[in-house]
Amino acid sequence: MSKKENLECSFCGRKKSETDLLIAGLDAHICDQCIEQAHGIVKEEITEVKSGSLSKDLMLKKPLEIKEFLDQYIIGQEGTKKAMAVAVYNHYKRLLQVKDDENDVEIEKSNIVLVGDTGTGKTLVARTIAKMLNVPFSIVDATVLTQAGYVGEDVESILSRLLQAADYDVEKAEKGIVFIDEIDKIARKGDNPSITRDVSGEGVQQALLKLLEGSVVNVAPKGGRKHPEQKFIEVNTKNILFIAGGAFSGIDKIISKRLNMQAVGFSASIKEDKIDEDNLVQYIIPSDLKDFGLIPEIIGRLPVLSYMIPLDAEALRRILTEPKNSIVKQYTKLFEMDGINFSVKNEALQYIVDKAIEYKLGARGLRSLCEAILTDAMFELPSSEEKELVVTKKYAESKLTKSTLKKLRAAS
Repeated sequence: MSKKENLECSFCGRKKSETDLLIAGLDAHICDQCIEQAHGIVKEEITEVKSGSLSKDLMLKKPLEIKEFLDQYIIGQEGTKKAMAVAVYNHYKRLLQVKDDENDVEIEKSNIVLVGDTGTGKTLVARTIAKMLNVPFSIVDATVLTQAGYVGEDVESILSRLLQAADYDVEKAEKGIVFIDEIDKIARKGDNPSITRDVSGEGVQQALLKLLEGSVVNVAPKGGRKHPEQKFIEVNTKNILFIAGGAFSGIDKIISKRLNMQAVGFSASIKEDKIDEDNLVQYIIPSDLKDFGLIPEIIGRLPVLSYMIPLDAEALRRILTEPKNSIVKQYTKLFEMDGINFSVKNEALQYIVDKAIEYKLGARGLRSLCEAILTDAMFELPSSEEKELVVTKKYAESKLTKSTLKKLRAAS
């Protein structure tokens, strides 16, 4: 008993009788007061690390470096890549801001909206940036969202997907990126009063406001209505970057109407500034989104507006071969794993591009065309003794029958 009474703290030297609690180890002991002091030091150090850096996993680069990384995976779209690089850099730089003064400037979020036809690379841009930054990333389809209480998914399910991508690490998820696809599908259906509620249109836009602005939201980790017994997780959306994308089909008519209206009167400048009628989306401004059906409040919470230029033949040709993970490089790797040398002749590449343009399949259609051409080869060659495959225009034409092209066109 006396031996226990002689025990003392190895850090401050207090006797056991002078402390409320003395924790004994193999060769050392620590008292309750030293534990409290050590805990305070550790907490302070962690706070300093968090305020001085975003995360050990997050890899933030300068806008020029972000664009150079995007160039490896995305062909063209120079304006969008610059706008995205600046917006993402400013957003994560905002997280580094140490607020030590009440009068300090508070930097607001730079949520982004991308406008462009299907297959122009809206989702690819967002996914590539998330890959570079090494942050959780989720893609959500806005068409399935409805107001709370109606058939469909609640707006909070957007954050459930992000939590899953972050392995339910809330702190990591709160610095993630969410891509809301088909944002144009929740546009207001019209100003005419109706007996039915617009539960998947303006109602969803209203529900999205608090998420985009930044607030603490109760999120069901497994998705909500099917598991009512689950405990909710609180997620703060203040530091989550939201990127919205949509084709906004028909917005070119709104832009055209606005441009023609500006060209009336003595101050008309339409003759001085030549307008590219084949690519009107480049002249888009926030008021066009309002005329399309997005409410002003949601447009204000998506301050960065950019557009995707429709892909021409040259861009589609480059997409086939140039990016780091181009379609041809992917198939080359697949055949290489079976010991088969794979190559595509230039005239075959041009044939694929011509068909993609003819059937208006976009960049997404290039993969579908290649898959249709190479399915037979990928089925037969691994079991055969042939070790080389050269795709010529004649070979591609023989595989792309009219029925196959009709199916691809219908799918697009």
